Amino acid sequence: MTSSLTCTVVVPCYNEAARLDTEAFLEFIAQDRGISILFVNDASTDNTLTILQQLQSRCSEKIRVLNKLKNGGKGEAVRDGMLEAIRLGGSQVVGFWDADLATPLDAIPELLGELEKNDHLEMVLGSRVRLLGRDVHRKAIRHYLGRVFATVASILLSLHVYDTQCGAKLFRVTPQLEEILATPFCSRWVFDVEILARYIVANKDHRDHLDTTIYEYPLRKWEDVAGSKVHPLDFVVAFGDLLRIYQRYLA
Repeated sequence: MTSSLTCTVVVPCYNEAARLDTEAFLEFIAQDRGISILFVNDASTDNTLTILQQLQSRCSEKIRVLNKLKNGGKGEAVRDGMLEAIRLGGSQVVGFWDADLATPLDAIPELLGELEKNDHLEMVLGSRVRLLGRDVHRKAIRHYLGRVFATVASILLSLHVYDTQCGAKLFRVTPQLEEILATPFCSRWVFDVEILARYIVANKDHRDHLDTTIYEYPLRKWEDVAGSKVHPLDFVVAFGDLLRIYQRYLA
């Protein structure tokens, strides 16, 4: 599937040397698409930066590396990466993708296709919905904790969103997106919810606008990958961040 839209996908990386599937990225980027990858090294302490620089040297036209000297957490790595992609120019769409490829790279053109089909869409969110014909596998504990979290997030946002935390999202480049990304997030991990909260605030006078500009795309494939940095106890912190986001933007 090829889109006429140009796109840069940000891949945040912190100590991903053991899990990074470099060949998968190279095979994907070698296909004739207007898609580039911007890796953000979030001050990794392992060999991640070296691996990313080697990747860039093999395909410098479509792969770039942003190296952060101080660890700021996944949210800031994503925010800095998307702002850098916008600053570099040439991309009509920016987004982010988890480095472990729990969501396969082949899903990028599928999400991009939704933005191409509908000019009114501002963002497409990958959603892990276990439907017949979909190959979605999550560990039970993470699935149920995730469902509780997403339900609470949906209630606090007053937005019918099924899956806020899937690490596969694309956004149309607009002045409003740049404003949403302009300041640091207050949450290191549930920044996805914070992006939505900022978008809601930016469109507070046109609430019905949200239903026509945000689209959740049921992923065809998603699978838990060993070595995830998210653990069950992190959901306690996530709920605290969720409350902080609500109080800052929506209360």
